[in-house]
Amino acid sequence: MVFSEGFPDNSKFTTVPNLLFGPLLEKIDDLRVLKCILRILWLHSQKKGFPRYLTWDELISDRTLARALSTADSSHNNALEATLGKAVQLGVIIHLKVEAAQHALDLYMPNSQEGRRAAKHIDTHEVDAAAPLYRKPQPSSLARHNIFSLYEENIGIIGHIMAEELKEAERNYPQEWIEEAFREAVVRNKRSWRYIEAILKGWTAEGRDYGESGRHSKKVDAREWIRRHGLPRPSP
Repeated sequence: MVFSEGFPDNSKFTTVPNLLFGPLLEKIDDLRVLKCILRILWLHSQKKGFPRYLTWDELISDRTLARALSTADSSHNNALEATLGKAVQLGVIIHLKVEAAQHALDLYMPNSQEGRRAAKHIDTHEVDAAAPLYRKPQPSSLARHNIFSLYEENIGIIGHIMAEELKEAERNYPQEWIEEAFREAVVRNKRSWRYIEAILKGWTAEGRDYGESGRHSKKVDAREWIRRHGLPRPSP
Protein backbone atom coordinates (compact mmCIF):
# COMPACT_ATOMS: atom_id res chain seq x y z
CA MET A 1 0.00 0.00 0.00
CA VAL A 2 1.34 3.45 -0.96
CA PHE A 3 0.17 6.54 0.92
CA SER A 4 0.56 8.89 -2.02
CA GLU A 5 -1.36 11.73 -0.34
CA GLY A 6 0.43 11.55 3.01
CA PHE A 7 -1.30 11.60 6.38
CA PRO A 8 -4.84 13.04 6.26
CA ASP A 9 -5.58 16.40 7.87
CA ASN A 10 -6.45 16.14 11.58
CA SER A 11 -4.75 12.74 11.86
CA LYS A 12 -4.44 11.41 15.38
CA PHE A 13 -0.98 10.79 16.84
CA THR A 14 0.26 8.24 19.35
CA THR A 15 2.83 8.99 22.04
CA VAL A 16 6.05 7.02 21.55
CA PRO A 17 9.02 7.11 24.00
CA ASN A 18 11.90 9.18 22.64
CA LEU A 19 14.41 6.38 23.31
CA LEU A 20 12.79 4.38 20.54
CA PHE A 21 14.08 6.94 18.02
CA GLY A 22 17.67 6.86 19.28
CA PRO A 23 19.79 4.24 21.08
CA LEU A 24 17.01 1.66 21.15
CA LEU A 25 16.41 1.97 17.42
CA GLU A 26 20.09 1.17 16.83
CA LYS A 27 19.74 -2.07 18.81
CA ILE A 28 16.70 -3.35 16.91
CA ASP A 29 18.00 -5.43 14.01
CA ASP A 30 14.71 -7.18 13.20
CA LEU A 31 12.07 -5.14 11.38
CA ARG A 32 9.32 -7.40 12.70
CA VAL A 33 10.31 -6.54 16.27
CA LEU A 34 10.03 -2.83 15.51
CA LYS A 35 6.62 -3.34 13.90
CA CYS A 36 5.45 -5.37 16.88
CA ILE A 37 6.62 -2.75 19.39
CA LEU A 38 4.91 0.07 17.51
CA ARG A 39 1.65 -1.86 17.23
CA ILE A 40 1.69 -2.73 20.94
CA LEU A 41 2.28 0.92 21.85
CA TRP A 42 -0.75 1.89 19.78
CA LEU A 43 -3.00 -0.89 21.07
CA HIS A 44 -2.00 -0.10 24.65
CA SER A 45 -2.76 3.60 24.12
CA GLN A 46 -6.34 2.69 23.17
CA LYS A 47 -6.97 0.99 26.50
CA LYS A 48 -8.83 2.76 29.29
CA GLY A 49 -8.54 2.57 33.06
CA PHE A 50 -5.88 0.91 35.20
CA PRO A 51 -4.12 -1.42 34.92
CA ARG A 52 -3.83 -1.38 31.14
CA TYR A 53 -2.43 -4.45 29.42
CA LEU A 54 -2.80 -6.62 26.34
CA THR A 55 -3.45 -10.33 26.37
CA TRP A 56 -1.99 -12.98 24.09
CA ASP A 57 -5.47 -13.56 22.66
CA GLU A 58 -5.76 -9.91 21.70
CA LEU A 59 -2.37 -9.86 20.02
CA ILE A 60 -2.76 -13.16 18.17
CA SER A 61 -6.14 -12.04 16.77
CA ASP A 62 -4.92 -8.59 15.70
CA ARG A 63 -5.13 -8.40 11.91
CA THR A 64 -2.45 -5.71 11.55
CA LEU A 65 0.08 -7.71 13.55
CA ALA A 66 -0.74 -10.83 11.56
CA ARG A 67 0.09 -9.04 8.32
CA ALA A 68 3.13 -7.23 9.71
CA LEU A 69 4.71 -10.42 11.02
CA SER A 70 3.68 -12.74 8.20
CA THR A 71 6.42 -15.08 7.08
CA ALA A 72 6.57 -18.08 4.78
CA ASP A 73 8.78 -20.17 7.04
CA SER A 74 6.72 -20.15 10.25
CA SER A 75 3.16 -19.91 11.52
CA HIS A 76 1.76 -16.63 12.84
CA ASN A 77 1.64 -18.13 16.32
CA ASN A 78 5.37 -18.95 16.25
CA ALA A 79 6.29 -15.65 14.60
CA LEU A 80 4.42 -13.63 17.22
CA GLU A 81 5.85 -15.64 20.11
CA ALA A 82 9.41 -15.21 18.82
CA THR A 83 8.95 -11.50 18.11
CA LEU A 84 7.44 -10.80 21.52
CA GLY A 85 10.30 -12.72 23.12
CA LYS A 86 12.84 -10.45 21.42
CA ALA A 87 10.92 -7.33 22.48
CA VAL A 88 10.90 -8.58 26.08
CA GLN A 89 14.64 -9.32 25.92
CA LEU A 90 15.26 -5.76 24.72
CA GLY A 91 13.47 -4.54 27.84
CA VAL A 92 10.80 -2.71 25.85
CA ILE A 93 7.86 -4.96 26.71
CA ILE A 94 6.87 -6.51 30.05
CA HIS A 95 5.52 -10.07 29.93
CA LEU A 96 3.55 -11.49 32.85
CA LYS A 97 2.08 -14.96 33.30
CA VAL A 98 -0.86 -14.95 35.69
CA GLU A 99 -3.53 -17.41 36.77
CA ALA A 100 -7.11 -16.34 36.17
CA ALA A 101 -10.32 -18.37 36.19
CA GLN A 102 -8.38 -21.64 36.43
CA HIS A 103 -6.20 -21.00 33.41
CA ALA A 104 -3.03 -19.07 32.66
CA LEU A 105 -3.00 -15.69 30.96
CA ASP A 106 -0.09 -14.07 29.14
CA LEU A 107 -0.20 -10.29 29.61
CA TYR A 108 1.92 -7.68 27.83
CA MET A 109 2.47 -3.98 28.40
CA PRO A 110 5.12 -1.36 27.55
CA ASN A 111 8.01 -1.23 30.02
CA SER A 112 7.16 2.34 31.00
CA GLN A 113 6.50 3.89 34.40
CA GLU A 114 2.81 3.11 34.03
CA GLY A 115 3.56 -0.38 32.73
CA ARG A 116 5.76 -1.18 35.72
CA ARG A 117 3.06 0.11 38.08
CA ALA A 118 0.51 -2.04 36.29
CA ALA A 119 2.76 -5.11 36.55
CA LYS A 120 3.22 -4.54 40.28
CA HIS A 121 -0.53 -4.10 40.72
CA ILE A 122 -1.29 -7.30 38.80
CA ASP A 123 1.21 -9.23 40.93
CA THR A 124 -0.81 -8.41 44.04
CA HIS A 125 -4.37 -8.47 42.68
CA GLU A 126 -6.59 -10.99 40.95
CA VAL A 127 -6.98 -10.48 37.22
CA ASP A 128 -10.43 -10.50 35.65
CA ALA A 129 -9.82 -12.71 32.65
CA ALA A 130 -12.94 -11.61 30.81
CA ALA A 131 -12.63 -7.85 31.19
CA PRO A 132 -9.71 -7.06 28.88
CA LEU A 133 -10.54 -9.55 26.18
CA TYR A 134 -12.08 -8.63 22.90
CA ARG A 135 -12.42 -10.64 19.76
CA LYS A 136 -11.87 -8.63 16.64
CA PRO A 137 -13.68 -10.37 13.79
CA GLN A 138 -11.46 -11.38 10.94
CA PRO A 139 -12.67 -9.67 7.77
CA SER A 140 -14.18 -12.06 5.26
CA SER A 141 -14.72 -9.50 2.54
CA LEU A 142 -13.19 -6.31 1.17
CA ALA A 143 -16.10 -4.23 2.48
CA ARG A 144 -15.61 -5.49 6.03
CA HIS A 145 -11.89 -4.88 5.79
CA ASN A 146 -12.57 -1.31 4.73
CA ILE A 147 -15.03 -0.42 7.48
CA PHE A 148 -12.88 -2.00 10.19
CA SER A 149 -9.76 -0.27 8.88
CA LEU A 150 -11.58 3.06 8.65
CA TYR A 151 -12.68 2.76 12.27
CA GLU A 152 -9.24 1.73 13.56
CA GLU A 153 -7.39 4.45 11.67
CA ASN A 154 -9.77 7.29 12.51
CA ILE A 155 -11.45 6.45 15.82
CA GLY A 156 -9.68 3.72 17.77
CA ILE A 157 -9.65 0.13 18.90
CA ILE A 158 -12.65 -2.09 18.11
CA GLY A 159 -14.43 -3.84 20.96
CA HIS A 160 -16.92 -6.68 20.64
CA ILE A 161 -20.06 -4.51 20.79
CA MET A 162 -18.69 -2.01 18.29
CA ALA A 163 -17.65 -4.84 15.97
CA GLU A 164 -21.27 -5.99 15.84
CA GLU A 165 -22.44 -2.45 15.04
CA LEU A 166 -19.90 -2.15 12.24
CA LYS A 167 -20.99 -5.46 10.74
CA GLU A 168 -24.60 -4.27 10.80
CA ALA A 169 -23.63 -0.96 9.20
CA GLU A 170 -21.84 -2.67 6.33
CA ARG A 171 -24.99 -4.70 5.68
CA ASN A 172 -27.24 -1.63 5.73
CA TYR A 173 -25.23 1.03 3.87
CA PRO A 174 -23.27 1.15 0.60
CA GLN A 175 -19.50 1.14 1.02
CA GLU A 176 -19.29 4.50 -0.75
CA TRP A 177 -21.60 6.05 1.85
CA ILE A 178 -19.55 4.62 4.71
CA GLU A 179 -16.29 5.99 3.32
CA GLU A 180 -17.83 9.42 2.67
CA ALA A 181 -19.33 9.58 6.17
CA PHE A 182 -15.97 8.72 7.75
CA ARG A 183 -14.29 11.33 5.55
CA GLU A 184 -16.75 14.01 6.65
CA ALA A 185 -16.26 13.13 10.31
CA VAL A 186 -12.49 13.53 9.93
CA VAL A 187 -12.81 16.85 8.09
CA ARG A 188 -15.06 18.22 10.84
CA ASN A 189 -12.91 16.66 13.58
CA LYS A 190 -15.92 14.69 14.84
CA ARG A 191 -14.25 11.31 15.21
CA SER A 192 -17.18 9.45 16.68
CA TRP A 193 -19.10 6.45 15.40
CA ARG A 194 -22.35 8.05 16.63
CA TYR A 195 -21.64 11.08 14.46
CA ILE A 196 -20.90 8.88 11.44
CA GLU A 197 -23.94 6.72 12.10
CA ALA A 198 -26.13 9.83 12.31
CA ILE A 199 -24.98 10.94 8.86
CA LEU A 200 -25.72 7.49 7.40
CA LYS A 201 -29.17 7.40 9.00
CA GLY A 202 -29.88 10.88 7.69
CA TRP A 203 -28.97 9.88 4.16
CA THR A 204 -31.19 6.82 4.46
CA ALA A 205 -34.16 8.87 5.68
CA GLU A 206 -33.82 11.90 3.39
CA GLY A 207 -31.95 10.51 0.40
CA ARG A 208 -28.48 11.25 -0.84
CA ASP A 209 -29.30 12.16 -4.45
CA TYR A 210 -30.83 15.32 -5.80
CA GLY A 211 -31.49 16.93 -9.19
CA GLU A 212 -33.25 15.42 -12.17
CA SER A 213 -33.64 11.70 -12.41
CA GLY A 214 -31.65 9.61 -14.84
CA ARG A 215 -28.28 10.49 -16.24
CA HIS A 216 -28.51 14.15 -15.22
CA SER A 217 -28.83 13.40 -11.52
CA LYS A 218 -25.80 13.85 -9.31
CA LYS A 219 -24.85 12.75 -5.84
CA VAL A 220 -24.69 14.97 -2.80
CA ASP A 221 -21.55 14.58 -0.73
CA ALA A 222 -21.73 14.73 3.07
CA ARG A 223 -20.85 18.41 3.32
CA GLU A 224 -23.54 19.44 0.82
CA TRP A 225 -26.14 17.23 2.51
CA ILE A 226 -25.43 18.85 5.89
CA ARG A 227 -25.58 22.32 4.32
CA ARG A 228 -29.01 21.58 2.87
CA HIS A 229 -30.62 19.62 5.71
CA GLY A 230 -28.54 20.23 8.81
CA LEU A 231 -26.68 17.60 10.78
CA PRO A 232 -28.90 14.70 11.89
CA ARG A 233 -29.03 14.27 15.64
CA PRO A 234 -27.01 11.24 16.78
CA SER A 235 -28.95 8.48 18.44
CA PRO A 236 -28.38 8.27 22.23
